Amino acid sequence: SKATVSVLNWHRGPLHDRSTMSHSPAAKRQKVSNEVKQATFPIKAFPGEYKRLSIDPFAVTEPTKQQLADLQFNIDLCRDAMVAFSATGSASGYGGHTGGAFDTVPEVVILDAFFRARPDKFVTIFFDEAGHRVITQYMIAALRGDLEPTALLNYRRGGCGLPGHPELGMTPGVQFSSGRLGHMWPFVNGVAMANPGKAVICLGSDGSQQEGNDDEAARLAVAKNLNVKLVIDDNDITITGHPSDYLPGFDCLKNLQGHNMKAEQVDGEDLAAVFASLRNAVTFDGPAAVVCRRKMAPGIEGVEGTHTGHDVVPVARAIDYLGKRGHKEAIEVLKAVQKTKDPHGAYKGAGDYAAMRGAVGDALVAILSKMTKEERVKTVMAIDSDLGSSTSLAKLQKPFPEIFQHSGIMERGNFSAAAGFGMEKGKQGIFSTFAAFLEMIISEITMARLNFSNVLCHFSHSGCDDMADNTCHFGINNMFADNGLSDGHETRLYFPADVKQVAALMNVVYHMPGLRFVFTTRSKTPLVLKEDGTPFYGEGFQFVPGKDDLIRTGGDAPKGYVIAFGDALYRALDAVETLKEQGIHVGLINKTTLNVVDEATMRLVNNAGFLLIVEPLNAATGLASKFGTWMLKRGVCPKKFDNIGVSIEGTGGLWEHAYHQGYDSPSIQKAIKSLL
Repeated sequence: SKATVSVLNWHRGPLHDRSTMSHSPAAKRQKVSNEVKQATFPIKAFPGEYKRLSIDPFAVTEPTKQQLADLQFNIDLCRDAMVAFSATGSASGYGGHTGGAFDTVPEVVILDAFFRARPDKFVTIFFDEAGHRVITQYMIAALRGDLEPTALLNYRRGGCGLPGHPELGMTPGVQFSSGRLGHMWPFVNGVAMANPGKAVICLGSDGSQQEGNDDEAARLAVAKNLNVKLVIDDNDITITGHPSDYLPGFDCLKNLQGHNMKAEQVDGEDLAAVFASLRNAVTFDGPAAVVCRRKMAPGIEGVEGTHTGHDVVPVARAIDYLGKRGHKEAIEVLKAVQKTKDPHGAYKGAGDYAAMRGAVGDALVAILSKMTKEERVKTVMAIDSDLGSSTSLAKLQKPFPEIFQHSGIMERGNFSAAAGFGMEKGKQGIFSTFAAFLEMIISEITMARLNFSNVLCHFSHSGCDDMADNTCHFGINNMFADNGLSDGHETRLYFPADVKQVAALMNVVYHMPGLRFVFTTRSKTPLVLKEDGTPFYGEGFQFVPGKDDLIRTGGDAPKGYVIAFGDALYRALDAVETLKEQGIHVGLINKTTLNVVDEATMRLVNNAGFLLIVEPLNAATGLASKFGTWMLKRGVCPKKFDNIGVSIEGTGGLWEHAYHQGYDSPSIQKAIKSLL
């Protein structure tokens, strides 16, 4: 049978009925009907033929041969199902993560048998520190009958309730929210405190174990003898390398044992050994850990043991794997899936698309290339938190190895190291990660400021556009970085709109002292064009920190003004140009420097018919929350004021987020008309 994708149909309304769910957060207001339609799950044995084993670890010391055979059957079945439905994310363009969840299947099916036998002894939830391994949670939801198996084929699609990380209240059968590494083990400690007499499982990884939170959690678990069981997938793979290479000396097992925790290491693909180690852990009175060593994505040819395994399995590799496993129908489903795209079509006033996050790396390479090696070593240090391939900081590694520090998933420590290097006048640290993780280093930012440090920070994945990882990865509280005092060390926040503006901005901002935060999106953005069709930030443009750019004047008598930045700018530009064709003339301002008042802009909007601020940041903490205060202090008063920002939890997807949050072009047009 062929998979089909129905016509896009945006409408307001709850994502699905959560009236029977124990947790029901604010309704997700917008849905897109773009589900893959399939009568049955393409692997017929899933989930019906799954062996629902019941093995009491407190009563038996080892499984029977038949139980081992049944466990192996379950492992193979679940791994096949995972490849089949996660690869739809690869085919559709929504992406995903296959390898980590694929790895942990042996542990999960064994624990599932334990849960079924002794629910009185366990909190029967597979808490997982690595939220990107969400396909484990979706698989369990399907096995438990909470989720229709065919729904799995909509993995990460916007509005379909299967986002890139587990979110409580979003997906039937999902029992917790997760996504930021290092956050779940401390949380699980509390779950154990709330459930005395029961073991609480936390699936971990060698990546999450790098976070300082986990060391704090280990100390608490040991000190209070909490009945927490860590089951760690140690595959020696993270996004940008092998921990054994970039963090020599770090060892999951030794680290846990160093906290006086009972911990043992096992071959993760030796089923009998894994069973024995898990049994030892869950029957032990107190915290215990099992470290499962294996290559990532074992058995997937071309993916096993590689960084590709961290991401979604490529379609070609999935087809090869499924073919060898005899799943022809699953292959047909994959071949029928079409790539997703924004239904809006061409945007008015927009040129070619390119990634601003990549442009930051290109600009840094160009700047550093003008320096001698000796100058670089003396004045610059760049440190990566395992996301350099995404933030583009990794572009510095090959040409400038003398200044590049390939560090681990340790945002707080890495930022502070950059700040320490930049404490001396004439030196600066360069730091980058995703904008969502800015929230993790607020205290470190304050201490860097008090030490007069010079740090150039690049936070990519700002906003919510293209964020299939969903709410936990939204980079929307960027203004938290502007938390200094008025007489403190200078702090500047910049959110450019296209790659040409990035290049101009970086050439100026790089050479400035203080704390500088440059924000870019995950998505590509188009060049902002002048009315004559040439790039606004093209030849001759000079970036001036604190100066806003008037993208469209709105003519001699504009009805009002829109202020925007980042990916909201090109959407607002399309709205302004569309309204102009309808005889409604509106001015458009790009406010790239987010935390500095441009007095020329204040004069422009004073007494204007309206002012609408459109931003891809949190409506509660973003630019609009500051701008109103700035206007009141100056007596600036447009006749009407409103703002659009990120205000509700996401529903997955890529381009869908702008529509869901209401900063798409049609929504901006509607908001403008309501202010006239």
